[in-house]
Amino acid sequence: MIIDAKDAVLGRLGTYVAKQALLGNKVDVINCEESIVSGRKQAIFHEYIRRIDRKAPGKGPYLYRRPDMFVKRTIRGMLPFKRARGREAFKNIKCHIGVPDSLKNEKPAKVESAGSERLGADYLKVKEICRAIGGKI
Repeated sequence: MIIDAKDAVLGRLGTYVAKQALLGNKVDVINCEESIVSGRKQAIFHEYIRRIDRKAPGKGPYLYRRPDMFVKRTIRGMLPFKRARGREAFKNIKCHIGVPDSLKNEKPAKVESAGSERLGADYLKVKEICRAIGGKI
């Protein structure tokens, strides 16, 4: 199953992908950098920068700066990862920046419940968040 994350709310997309993975489906998420996080721009930046600043360099929590890993880590939080069932489901999830050559010929699905139509102007793309926390996108 191939899912296009462009203009999809990250949390809603993540729950859908997690459920599909728990059902045993292999899921490829493309265009991860184009998914969105809802909220005011300054509040979102403040929250992620606060998470980075509170840690000791050798200890957690670790925040990924690449958009594909950022999205995959968000999805992992929606799985029972500390159990075997959740770890097996997590192995079935692949996230990609853009559209890889191996998936160009296949038609991706959109998650209807994760659309950004209901949001106002208050949201940020994952690509912008990753740039703000030090990613080289």
